[in-house]
Amino acid sequence: MQAVPRKGAVRFRERSELLDFLLEVSAATSQTLDLNQLLANVAEIVQRVLPYDLFAILLYSERRHDLRIRYGVGHREEVIRTLSIALGEGVTGAAAERREPVLVGDVRNDPRYLNTVDAVRTELAVPMTARGKLVGVIDLQSVRVNAYNEYDRALLRLVAARVAIAIDNARLYLRVDRQNRTLKTLANISREFSSILDLNELLGKIASTVRSVINYDAFSILSIDHDAKALRHLFSIRYDQRVNIDNVPLGKGITGAAAASREVVRVHDTTKDPRYIASHPDIRSEVAVPLVVQDRVIGVMDLESEAVGYFTDDHVRTLALLASQVASSVENARLYQEIAAREKRMEEDLKAARELQRVLLPDARPEIEGMDAAVRLRPAREISGDIYDIFEHADGQTVIAFGDVSGKGAAAALYGGLMNGLLRTLAPRRRHPAELMKALNDALIERKVEARYVTLCVLLWDPATRLFVTANAGAIPPMICRGTDIIKLRVEGVPIGLLESREYEEVPFQAEPGDTLVLYSDGITDHLNPAGTEFGRGRLAQLVRQHCQSTADDMISAIFAELDKFSTVAFDDQTLFVMKVK
Repeated sequence: MQAVPRKGAVRFRERSELLDFLLEVSAATSQTLDLNQLLANVAEIVQRVLPYDLFAILLYSERRHDLRIRYGVGHREEVIRTLSIALGEGVTGAAAERREPVLVGDVRNDPRYLNTVDAVRTELAVPMTARGKLVGVIDLQSVRVNAYNEYDRALLRLVAARVAIAIDNARLYLRVDRQNRTLKTLANISREFSSILDLNELLGKIASTVRSVINYDAFSILSIDHDAKALRHLFSIRYDQRVNIDNVPLGKGITGAAAASREVVRVHDTTKDPRYIASHPDIRSEVAVPLVVQDRVIGVMDLESEAVGYFTDDHVRTLALLASQVASSVENARLYQEIAAREKRMEEDLKAARELQRVLLPDARPEIEGMDAAVRLRPAREISGDIYDIFEHADGQTVIAFGDVSGKGAAAALYGGLMNGLLRTLAPRRRHPAELMKALNDALIERKVEARYVTLCVLLWDPATRLFVTANAGAIPPMICRGTDIIKLRVEGVPIGLLESREYEEVPFQAEPGDTLVLYSDGITDHLNPAGTEFGRGRLAQLVRQHCQSTADDMISAIFAELDKFSTVAFDDQTLFVMKVK
């Protein structure tokens, strides 16, 4: 299984990768009915994709009406032994009561949090339901603020749907050993259904699996469409042929009765039941089973036969047992389709954003009078928050801007796009770097976005005098190489977009032929290897010395080659802008 590493959790790049992971979850949770081993497997699997500091699986007791930790990691033994949580109490109790995941980014701001460890900041609780009943809650806690996001919540929800069935089966096995053979059959079916995320493929598999147990003449799975106020046919087969059947208004027919009552409805003779909606003249008996997920009826599984009184009590019991897995599998496949469609739309948006960013940023070999210049950007994600731009004045002087937007991803890139627009509006009318910096700060303060700011370095280059004038707003100062020496240029300032009415200082630097100026983002020096060691400014300075006589483009290639040797995984945008004085 391959996944894209990121800070904290794992985001799957391809549908096949998520499918492989869910297959592994299904295998790990269905290969044993020993409850202790099952819960240990779940804890191990979750840790690999959603790292936690504290982990607990709390099981619900219908007799006591409370949740208690059945398996825990990181919790004190006393807490595991004595903690009892009522429905609605704490974050876990809220998730159990609502039958919906609860994600708290900072528990210090949520009065529901039950404090067992002071250092905890984030809690994610996902309920587990099976056969329409609450099984328990999977609870993850981290000492980092906002350690989990909506993607993580959706992923854990998929895991919980599979885990719930396995846990409920294990508990049932402990209570009723004589049903062992039935439970093994259900586990095999569960594994088979859970491994399919394509909805059409899943529905066909459900139809063939049910057919191997109950020899029907017609089979349908319908989903509730609340907007249309109808039961919509997802899949219908009659006499081994796929058919298209009209939707059924909510509350009508045998299927509508099953959805409304949330109970199995069996009709021995359809000709004597006024609820029956005639769809084929030969049908004589019907059984409709509601499909329930997290206490919500999502649809109905319906079987029909030409024989009067064909469906027996054993058929009803078998269908009732299968219904919970069918419901969760159908819901998971539907959710997966929604996630896949959303990610496809997001990828299309990001593709357009990448193209726009490519147009906005200067070429990799910008033409600057008196300079050999090159620039290269490698975004950590699809698009970058690093910004750079070049503006030429009529007298031959050039303004060079290089900076970084706080944060990462699309939000940072959008804010960077705003900065590019402001630069192109303000730079032509303001020659001095400090004056430009102040104007940019004032413009961003007028358009202030919470928790967003820009670190920026602005240089004014005069090729006639070989003079650089620099102003800085919290960015990394340029690294200047002259011969074998690294010259430190000390210029400081507050990032723009944070504080009102800021003034910025200007620092001149008299360049000489052969001098090399290197502008770099913190994604270069903060680059981590697998041991957690930073690439660091020292390594970068050594490379700059070694390649001080090389062309700007060759120096950039050499630095990126060393970065890739150090580690192939980048957690932050990496940008290099190299200028050599001719």
